[in-house]
Amino acid sequence: MSLSRDEVVDAAVRLLDEVGLDALSLRRLAGTLGVSAPTLLWHVTDKRTLLDLVAQRIVAGAQDAAGPTPDEPWWSWLGDRMRAQYRALLAHRDAARVVAGNRPTADALPAIERVLDVLVGVGFPPGEAMEAVFTLGHFTLGSALEHQAEAARGATPPDPALVAALGELPRLSAVIAARAEPDPEATFDRGLTTILAGLRLRQAELAGSTGDAAGPSVPAEPIGSTGHTGDAAAAV
Repeated sequence: MSLSRDEVVDAAVRLLDEVGLDALSLRRLAGTLGVSAPTLLWHVTDKRTLLDLVAQRIVAGAQDAAGPTPDEPWWSWLGDRMRAQYRALLAHRDAARVVAGNRPTADALPAIERVLDVLVGVGFPPGEAMEAVFTLGHFTLGSALEHQAEAARGATPPDPALVAALGELPRLSAVIAARAEPDPEATFDRGLTTILAGLRLRQAELAGSTGDAAGPSVPAEPIGSTGHTGDAAAAV
């Protein structure tokens, strides 16, 4: 049968959702596609290459190369991208584990270049812009990884030793008591807002040192408020 690389990657994403990362193998994928393992190797040389392609496919919708619209603040545009990426990671089983440590494919490079172009355009040196990309990507990926790992663990009865230890820690006990039910998306959004606020303050410092303000320099909203309701999103 005639088989394209896109068909192989699409099938791998479906198989990942069905059986999870640990059970995903080239042999099993070949069986799903109805081809021999050597035929599959014409399209992907090994499992790591396959996972790099799967990682890119999972986050592709959140990594388009379009920049901010003329009236869109750069931090708002960047936050929306990360929320979209977070949603994309949570949409597929074990996606955070797949994306962790992947190498970008050629298809991903224009989107990364666009983010760097936007950040450099508002005053960040290229090296700092790349560090911002890593910071945002690591936070988003780590948040998704924690969410999926906790979901895989499932509900467990409280550990009596842990409950007893909390009795000696009044601040931690009060915080836990105040959170009726953890909301991972809200936690992600608050963390993302804090990172973006820090980037805006850094951009203000850079603009002040050059005397060239590149857009509003101070957060217009308090840290922890994003202006998005229920919105949540590796490399950018």
